[in-house]
Amino acid sequence: MAKTEITKSPATTPARSRGIFSAMRGEMDRVFERFEHGWPHWPVLFGREGTFTVPELDVRENANAIVVEAELPGVDEKDISVTLANGMLTIKGEKQHEKDEEGENYHFSERSFGSFERSVRLPETIDEGKVEAKFDKGVLKVTAAKKPEAVKAERRIEIQKT
Repeated sequence: MAKTEITKSPATTPARSRGIFSAMRGEMDRVFERFEHGWPHWPVLFGREGTFTVPELDVRENANAIVVEAELPGVDEKDISVTLANGMLTIKGEKQHEKDEEGENYHFSERSFGSFERSVRLPETIDEGKVEAKFDKGVLKVTAAKKPEAVKAERRIEIQKT
């Protein structure tokens, strides 16, 4: 007896449809995950007084410290505040609007001005007494040294044959 096999085209299979919806759901989950850790990582948000920027951060760790770098183009060092309280590193500041030129007509303006704030929770392994900040060419670099007990010597463990 001959065996008859019936197949559906890929466009009509429920599995393919679920794949598309699963991909969309995954993308939406990633968007909402950004809200779990505070404000989303968007460069410009809208506030009551107009627009304000959210500094973009790089956070990295090496054997001796946690390093946080924030891009703050167009911001003066005197307009930046860095604080650390209960393990929360907060960078606040304001990007001042340059004075308006009389008689000039803007066709469009994409730059944002105003207050900004960004906070990052640092691990308990940092020494709160050994945190320093440097500002150079529009980049704020905060280095938080680790506690001596957190900086452990690495030891290579040999793999034995069984």
